[in-house]
Amino acid sequence: MTPRELMARMLPPFGGWLALTTLALPEGSLLRGAAMAVFLAAGPGAALVRICGPVLAARPAEGPVECRDPAFERHSDRLERLMLIVFLSVAAVLLAATVFIATHAFSAQRVLLTLTLLTTIAAFCPRLRASPPRTGKGTAL
Repeated sequence: MTPRELMARMLPPFGGWLALTTLALPEGSLLRGAAMAVFLAAGPGAALVRICGPVLAARPAEGPVECRDPAFERHSDRLERLMLIVFLSVAAVLLAATVFIATHAFSAQRVLLTLTLLTTIAAFCPRLRASPPRTGKGTAL
């Protein structure tokens, strides 16, 4: 693993631990709110999308026939990953908050700590392997 890959892998958990340390700041602090918002909007999703990266790249984007933009595939894949990061992060926040509300133990600190721990665990998980596409008789692509 190169240092660059290690940095990319550890950036989401670092954002979570940074957001946890900003809890020591006063409640109305702009830095506290910004750190939490950035982590909750992108941290858990980025860790999950990193795990699924090879599977997502197995099928490239397909543009319209009349589109002659050579960068369409690259831009489309970036947009897909960005949207997945945000949507998975929001889903993780809602799921964690719902579990704590259902158990009558809700607090923002517990949700943030839980998501930080899950993001850290996801950062240590290996990436999924993409299987080759099926091209046999009777299978649709």
